[in-house]
Amino acid sequence: MSFTALQSVDVAGKRVLLRCDLNVPIKEGVIRDDGRIRASLPTIKYLIENGARIVITAHLGRPKGERNPDMTLAPVAERLGELLGLPVLFSPEIVGSGVDALKTALMPGQVLLLENIRYEAAETSKDESERAAFAAQLATGMDLFVSDGFGAVHRKHASVYDVAKLLPNAAGFLVAAEIEVLQKLTENPDRPYGVVLGGAKVSDKIGVIKNLLNKVDLLAIGGGMLFTFLAAQGDEIGKSLVEVDLIPEVKKLLQEAKDLGVELLLPTDIVVAPTFAEDATPTLVSAAQIPADQIGLDIGPVSAAAFGQAIEKCHTVFWNGPMGVFEFPNFANGTKVIAESLTKVSGISVVGGGDSAAAVRALGFKDDQFGYISTGGGASLEYLEGKSLPGIEVLNNA
Repeated sequence: MSFTALQSVDVAGKRVLLRCDLNVPIKEGVIRDDGRIRASLPTIKYLIENGARIVITAHLGRPKGERNPDMTLAPVAERLGELLGLPVLFSPEIVGSGVDALKTALMPGQVLLLENIRYEAAETSKDESERAAFAAQLATGMDLFVSDGFGAVHRKHASVYDVAKLLPNAAGFLVAAEIEVLQKLTENPDRPYGVVLGGAKVSDKIGVIKNLLNKVDLLAIGGGMLFTFLAAQGDEIGKSLVEVDLIPEVKKLLQEAKDLGVELLLPTDIVVAPTFAEDATPTLVSAAQIPADQIGLDIGPVSAAAFGQAIEKCHTVFWNGPMGVFEFPNFANGTKVIAESLTKVSGISVVGGGDSAAAVRALGFKDDQFGYISTGGGASLEYLEGKSLPGIEVLNNA
């Protein structure tokens, strides 16, 4: 992919509309994981140091075009200011004459963060003219658009896609780094190449599996999605999560993996409980015979160890999706063992954003223990699925 690199653009004195991904977990006004804010710092600092006047747009959650006080970016503005060591102006408005006045008043090196872009229904509208009109308001008074919100580049949203058609544009450092890493995973990766997939649903990952199956040497399956695979083998899965309509498709994938000589790892032991609850009593059972009154909540220790050993032999590894309910200590071991094994990979290990990134931090790992931690789970998966990313493609064509 070719796009204009930020460092090749003269930004001195220019008003730069910067799209970031600041979609961080916030509970009762407190940021629980500031990883995405930190990932945005290199681009923001570069713009500050080179005298740009910076207006940041970002989203938080899915307020669906309505103002939800639980999804305000005000705490993010405060945290961003702390990390930058300078005040970040915050506008509760997103477009309009008041915001235009704030943009005009910005001095070189100043940063203005606009309120949650998804408070405006036009941001995510399916109506192109509606999005375009909103994008024109965002672009008012701006000289350059910099795309750095990788977690949203798979969306045809006004602040991601439509503004890039209206302004000269460039890719920020985060977007450029993410694409570089994804290219390493898809274009002649160092072998053995292993992919570890977890999370709740097969339907979320089936496209990725289909696209990668003829490219990988190892595919390990965990999380809630594994029970559809077990059911496809005829195993008893108790009350575990299953997508019955996808069983025929999964059967085909199992056969295809065998035909291609891909090592497809499924757990042999499962940690189960009678209910989905943090204080539920865990029991270890065979993956082939989960009792009818139990639900699988994590891969077992034997399976975790086997997965880990296989991963450590790989030179390229991509992991997306926890192995179990890592938020509950009784069901976090599988995810922790997988994370630990990724830290021992001799080549490149990539943690594919979303819940996986949240899990490694929650379990006490540091970002620099991994080759790369992506900020965009959905965007990474769509790229690996072979889909185009509108927010990247528009940069090429502007």
